[in-house]
Amino acid sequence: MKSCGVVVEYNPFHNGHYYHLQQARKQTEADCIVAVMSGPFLQRGEPAIIDKWHRTKAALRGGADLVVELPFLYAVQNSDFFSKGAIRILADLGVQAVCFGSESGRIDAFLQTKEQMELHEDTYQETLRKSMAEGLSFPEASRLGYEAIDFPDGAVDMSQPNNILGLSYLKEIAAYAPHMDPVTILRKDSHYHEEDITGTIASATSIRRELLKKQCLTEAAVRSLRKDTVEQLHSYRSMAGVWHEWERYFQLLQYKVGTMEASVLRSIHGVDEGLEYRLKRLMKDAVSFQDFMDKVKTKRYTWTRLQRTLVHILVGTDKETARRELQEEQPPYARVLGMNEHGRSFLKEAKKTTPVPVITQPQQLTHPLLELEERATAAYYAPLAPKQRTALMKREYQAPVIL
Repeated sequence: MKSCGVVVEYNPFHNGHYYHLQQARKQTEADCIVAVMSGPFLQRGEPAIIDKWHRTKAALRGGADLVVELPFLYAVQNSDFFSKGAIRILADLGVQAVCFGSESGRIDAFLQTKEQMELHEDTYQETLRKSMAEGLSFPEASRLGYEAIDFPDGAVDMSQPNNILGLSYLKEIAAYAPHMDPVTILRKDSHYHEEDITGTIASATSIRRELLKKQCLTEAAVRSLRKDTVEQLHSYRSMAGVWHEWERYFQLLQYKVGTMEASVLRSIHGVDEGLEYRLKRLMKDAVSFQDFMDKVKTKRYTWTRLQRTLVHILVGTDKETARRELQEEQPPYARVLGMNEHGRSFLKEAKKTTPVPVITQPQQLTHPLLELEERATAAYYAPLAPKQRTALMKREYQAPVIL
């Protein structure tokens, strides 16, 4: 059975994602599409608008055959660790190709850019080090590092977020899974960070902005979504009473930062360079999450970096656990969230050769990453009313969705 992997968040699943899955299947001639999907919290340090189970259903009905969870520790990280977790899970399952969307749309350009990066790695690292020593954020320092390399015409534009992520995928494939074929497709119509819905294919950012601002499924949002996603958004809200956004976590975050000693806060993954004192000082007078972020953000501490750090504070991700686990060769398991018959057939064969256990429930294995996953799930559902929170937490320990 020929297989193709995709690395996704589906926050929420929209028409652009449907196009991506269609093209992935077409260009790789895959019989099975395997999606590695982030769970409750996402790469930019945000809570998913609806939980992973409803997003899994939308993905399976939209063209994925098997959905596997990207462990929390890898999901809420920079592009290199995010890519490491996702690509290595796909490789361990025996997936033969990976298809990702990009602002370039040309795999030859990515391969050329990767080659230039390898030739000029010293130049990039030296520029990065000097820029960060001057107080610049990692993304800005990295941008200057890319600019210091004299890329030839036709190389990938490394100022674009999906191009950066795509290059990380290629580096991981080369290091861990050289048998895997990388494929890229051009992102259609909307930009990754575009804030307004302008057509039937819109960015997930613009769709979330519309949903959370209006607190309803507006006509513009519905046009950009698959029918199954609309159903899942309705279903989750009817169960949970909310769609998730950072403001719903502000009181919990304020309580945690306010009651943690600075030394304990300093032990949390991402709290570096005295950031604990800044967080505690500015949290006291903040009246909302937006207000707090406006106060704490600086040239060095970007919005995304801060959001990731705040997620790790909510979950209690300590530095020692993060350092130890991220240094491991590969994620220690593959957790199935859902599958159809094609996915079931693929998984049956994959289990014969995969070097890691394949699980459907966290209680099937004892591991620090699964303990962290349980805390992340509890933190995600924390803003809900007790009855809804208890019901949704139980879902974490049941068998996966099978359609």
